Amino acid sequence: MGNSFRQSMAWLHTWTGLVVGWVLFFVFVTGTAGYVDDEITRWMKPELPLPVIEEAAEPDKALTVALAGLNGAVSGAKSWTITLPHRSLDPREYRGLSIAWEEMPRDGQLFGRRGRENLDAETGQPLQEPEARDTRGGQGLYQMHFLLHYVPLNAGIKIVGICTMLMLLAVVTGVITHKKIIADFFTFRRGKGQRSWLDAHNVVSVLCLPFFLMITYTGLVFFAVTYMPAPRDSLYTAGEVSRSVLFDELFGRREGSHQVLVAPDPSLSSRLLRAAEAEWGEGRIAAVHIEHKVGEEPSVEFRRIADNRVDVADPQKLRFSAIDGSPFQIETKKPALKARDVLFGLHEGLFANWWLRWLYFVSGLMGCAVIATGLVLWTVKRRTKHAKITAGASRFDAYGLRLVEILNAGTIVGLPMAIAAFFLANRLLPVQMVDRAEWEFHALFLTWGWALFYASLRPLKRAWLELLWMTTTAFAAVPVVNALTTDRHLGVTLPHGDWALAGFDLVMLAFAGGFALMAVKVRKTWAVADEPASVPERQKQSALEEARP
Repeated sequence: MGNSFRQSMAWLHTWTGLVVGWVLFFVFVTGTAGYVDDEITRWMKPELPLPVIEEAAEPDKALTVALAGLNGAVSGAKSWTITLPHRSLDPREYRGLSIAWEEMPRDGQLFGRRGRENLDAETGQPLQEPEARDTRGGQGLYQMHFLLHYVPLNAGIKIVGICTMLMLLAVVTGVITHKKIIADFFTFRRGKGQRSWLDAHNVVSVLCLPFFLMITYTGLVFFAVTYMPAPRDSLYTAGEVSRSVLFDELFGRREGSHQVLVAPDPSLSSRLLRAAEAEWGEGRIAAVHIEHKVGEEPSVEFRRIADNRVDVADPQKLRFSAIDGSPFQIETKKPALKARDVLFGLHEGLFANWWLRWLYFVSGLMGCAVIATGLVLWTVKRRTKHAKITAGASRFDAYGLRLVEILNAGTIVGLPMAIAAFFLANRLLPVQMVDRAEWEFHALFLTWGWALFYASLRPLKRAWLELLWMTTTAFAAVPVVNALTTDRHLGVTLPHGDWALAGFDLVMLAFAGGFALMAVKVRKTWAVADEPASVPERQKQSALEEARP
């Protein structure tokens, strides 16, 4: 571990990163996809129509037709929510008119069945959604970054939690290890082997250090009670019933707390809408929520567009009586819940506009680069050390080094190739196939497993180069196969101005170019590195030939 504190931290940094590095790489790759999960889902459902940019309908008229639709179609409801047509600062956040409801729960239950419909803002008639292929899309990738796959839900959460805690430890020990952290940021020496890998690791780590600290710590907050159940169990004891009591008290839930709704008077609703617009400005209302709690008057609650608020789960609200329009006092959220929701918002980035979302996405990719360069650096250092002491090295050390090299090549290059296979499966699997969405994930993990197996059969350098070119081909094939199988290709999406769909294909091509560049650079680097060693090797071979009788 070393004799000094810094050496001990360096040892801890190295081994905590190595032990969970491949799981963390998977978490960062799939988590980064979560920042563009809406765009991924749209691409993976090519049957959906291209968006038509329309002027938002008058909120007053939209509210009236939505109330009429709810009152006529939904009886015995516990609550109604009307999403008004609006556009936030981020173009991806445009919402049309929709209604949602929750039925009265059955005896012994806290929640009732829920439903949702999109409406025509002019006529109030339900809009017929085109039937799209079965896929979990970007949300499926996002969920894997904290649930994993093929493992029980709680097991996945705990495995990712342990790896996240170790990553936080690796980040902190990494800061302690680098006493020249500012100098490291401005230092990169090309073509120096181990030194170059260390410089690359340092530069990327320092550049995104605030992001790494934030994303790691906030990731632990999501399941803090799962990871540290002792405080909860000491107050509420263990068991599902006690946990339910905790959440009932925390969120103010109680059985039988609502009465059946009756639609408020349309003229009163319009007057309250104008009052809310006078407070926030025209076009700033995102949704209207109507409910009737036991012991209170029925209420109409207006919710403001979040815009760039980090805490998107707690928008600004105005609440009025649904009988006479008198204002109600808004219940303030508990400070602990508010702090938690802010941390959630920072982690998920739902508040981000388009340029900040790109920054989240690029930072996530740099997180992948930090983990990848750290794993490669470990093998480069051990390979050099192993070559110097080959005679005294144990067979276990050699096998361990070979195992890490296989995992590195099969994961750092193989996992991106598997993500490309996931997108290709979306286009190539039969549309009516049974369990189609699950087979998209099977394609991902089968490709990843095949990459690991391939890396184990090939010499190290050939495995890296061949997998890099395979990954290049896989990403380049995504927009090509998309153009051959659908009418949502770049020739359509670019002229239409649909940058969500066009951007997906362009990013796939950018990834293909990036992996091709890596393949070329790696081949040139290894060719230069091998050249000086070839001369003495040939001389040694000639001497052996001459010495033979």
